[in-house]
Parts: sequence; C-alpha cells; structure tokens
Amino acid sequence: MTVLILFESVEGHTAKVAEYVSNTVQALGHATHVVDLGGNASVDFDDVSHVVLAASVHQRRHPRQFEAAIAAHGQALERLPTLTLSVSLSAAFPEGREEAQDYLDEMKMRTGVHPTREALVAGAVQTAKYDYFAMQVVRYVVLKGREFDTSAPSHVFTDWEALRATVTGFLATAA
Repeated sequence: MTVLILFESVEGHTAKVAEYVSNTVQALGHATHVVDLGGNASVDFDDVSHVVLAASVHQRRHPRQFEAAIAAHGQALERLPTLTLSVSLSAAFPEGREEAQDYLDEMKMRTGVHPTREALVAGAVQTAKYDYFAMQVVRYVVLKGREFDTSAPSHVFTDWEALRATVTGFLATAA
C-alpha cells in the first residue's frame, strides 16, 4: 500500500504534521509519497491506495493554492480513500472546534472534494516568527487571551497520539 500525502504549510507546522503522518504510515509497514503543494509540485496518483490531505488555516481559510490543487485533482481524490487533516488553532480548544469545522466545510464546498474521513488537528503558535503586532493578533484575536508561553519560540497544541490514532484508524477502515 502506498499513501500519498499532499500538504501545504504556511509557517512550517503543517509540514511537521505531514512528516509525522508519513512516519506513522511507514511504521505501519506502508510506503509514502509526500508532496508539498505550496511549491507547484506535480502530483502522480499511480500506484496510490490512500491519500492524506493536510493544510493549515490562516485568516479563516486553507491556502488558496492548496484548495486549487485539491479541486484540480478532485476526480482522482474521489476514487481513493482520503483523509483530510485541517490544522488550526481553533481546533485546539473545545469552544473553537465548531469554528474549525466550519473552515473545513467551507473548503469542501469550494473544492467539491469530500474526503472519506476528516479530522481537526490543533496547530501551533510560531512566536519566533511574529513581530509585535502579529503576536498581539495571535494572542488576543486568534487565541482569545488564552495563556501560553510567549517567550518560547513556538508552542505546539497538536495531540500527536490522537493524530497517530486517526491515521491508523483511517488506514485500517479504508483498507
């Protein structure tokens, strides 16, 4: 079995999610092919048995280039078992999960692609990459005043074990 992992990462955390997914799939004895859609990479569905889509949410939506690529490959994606991972800070908190689901639902409407399974994945704050203004927006608008260590270069909210279970479950039920 070969799992194609298509992702786009804005600040780098979703690339780590894609790498984690790839390592999880390989640990289960399957091959992976990882493609960063942010670089206009070509996508080959030959010999692919499953697809994992992963993209982060910024400014209330997934990257336009990611959505365009997904829409362009819609027919191939509809034929294969597909897991979509929507990575956002909203997914990190119970009161934000409905909003995080809205981001994913809107992407499905825009692309016309409806995955076999989907999961909301808590993202990360990359404090080392933000200027003062961006940090205030993240702190008070995105995180709505929730506390986190602002002196650390990043703060990861992702539940890696839950992600592993999601990927493992997807491969088991879609096989």
